[in-house]
Amino acid sequence: MHFAKHLLITCLAAAPMASVVAATDHEPQQQSQTAEPKEDAVTTSHEVRLHGDSIDYKATAGNLLIRKDDGTADASVFYVAYTVKSDKPRPVTFLYNGGPGSSSIWLHMGSVGPVMVQTADGKPTAPPPYKVTANPNSILDKSDLVFIDAMGTGFSHGITPKDDKADKGGKKEDPSKPFWGVDQDVDAFARFIERYVTVNKRWNDPKFLMGESYGTTRSAALVNRLQEDGVTMNGVVLVSSILNYGAEMPGLDREYINNLPTYAAIAWYHNKLTNKPAELAPFLKEVRDFASGEYAHALAQGQNISESEADAVAQKLHQYTGLSVQYIKEANLQVDPSRFRKELMRDERLTVGRYDGRFMGIDEDAAGETPDTDASDTAVTGAFVAAFNSYLANDLKFESKVPYKLFAMDAIRTWDWKHAVPGSHWPVPMPYVVADLGNAMRTNPYLKVFSANGYFDLATPFFGTEFDLAHMELPKSLQKNLQFGYYPSGHMIYLNPTAHKELADDLEKFYDQATHK
Repeated sequence: MHFAKHLLITCLAAAPMASVVAATDHEPQQQSQTAEPKEDAVTTSHEVRLHGDSIDYKATAGNLLIRKDDGTADASVFYVAYTVKSDKPRPVTFLYNGGPGSSSIWLHMGSVGPVMVQTADGKPTAPPPYKVTANPNSILDKSDLVFIDAMGTGFSHGITPKDDKADKGGKKEDPSKPFWGVDQDVDAFARFIERYVTVNKRWNDPKFLMGESYGTTRSAALVNRLQEDGVTMNGVVLVSSILNYGAEMPGLDREYINNLPTYAAIAWYHNKLTNKPAELAPFLKEVRDFASGEYAHALAQGQNISESEADAVAQKLHQYTGLSVQYIKEANLQVDPSRFRKELMRDERLTVGRYDGRFMGIDEDAAGETPDTDASDTAVTGAFVAAFNSYLANDLKFESKVPYKLFAMDAIRTWDWKHAVPGSHWPVPMPYVVADLGNAMRTNPYLKVFSANGYFDLATPFFGTEFDLAHMELPKSLQKNLQFGYYPSGHMIYLNPTAHKELADDLEKFYDQATHK
């Protein structure tokens, strides 16, 4: 268990915003255009206090065009950049969320940016008004920050070719659809980053990627692509990782093995364990050993397992998860996350969250097999959406004729999941990007990777991340470049104030190491 020592951070008062520097020429961008839009931006001046020091910074909200090899613009990408004036090369970090099909609103308003929305810890946040405050856990003192919205989200969109024709039904394809795929998405992000460092003269500055959830899938492939293009990277921060979608294919045991330590952590948190251990970290070490040993051996036997062994394993699963022996045996020792979330607190007529098992939900009835909703999702979404839209208009002075798009639902429905793994002549049907990240670290032996994990995250369980990153085939000499952090939170680690502070402390050290300070 990795908990950094607390440091005192003095935070600025609730409103860190200041005057507008340049906004007069801004024109709102359209989501879909047949004519090439122009590149435009609004820049405002602000101040934040970190570690006792006052930091002046610029916030730039705008768009950049990315172009095909023939020079034709095929997309307009929206971003918000936070920059601090410096006379020497200063790190720049590119940040994004996942989905696929999610905007960057979550990392932007919750994690390491200069401002954050205040939410309740482990329970639903009350309705508006919401409060946007200075973020005492920002890493703006270590790096400039560029938050990027994926294609079809926020204000990012594809550009419809002038000669595009409607189908027989009279409908035109969404101009963002050509970017909705694993490799297509990586290509778009690579072109945007290369465009950004060119326009802003940042080629010689240290560079980092930070992605959350599917954003880690993107990061693992993107860092390899960027370095193939000659953009050497200093570091990658993986927040709540999923690096191998193939592990969840039906008929495989790995998902159940990966989930077990997270089940144990959530049961521990909710006091559902008989003889609950005092400390979480050593308890989870024991669960990991059981999961990869005795439990994996039992699952591998399938229907051929003996009754006595099944009984013994079910008893241990009961001790680790709080679920009844009978329920575990009826599930053939294989309890999927949705069933666990419904069953753990059924006697209290409560469910637990998928993104964060600390959150509890109330279903219509207690007899169902799976939860009606994800309590950790519904608890905070309204706060993030309202606060960001208010912040964008009132503080960043960015206006648009179309609403900011939180999700591109059509993206995940039509996503092309195939991925060309390095060294393979054929794309795999589901993204496996462990090989991409391993290749990037071997070809750039200075590249540092930090994996941040929430103990109570059932969307991307930490044990699965450990397994995947242990299979990058790194020599002993490079394994020191991979670090892990573990926090008492869920998928969005920063929703727990204690975890948020610990993550910021760990990132401060990571950036120093990756920039050779």
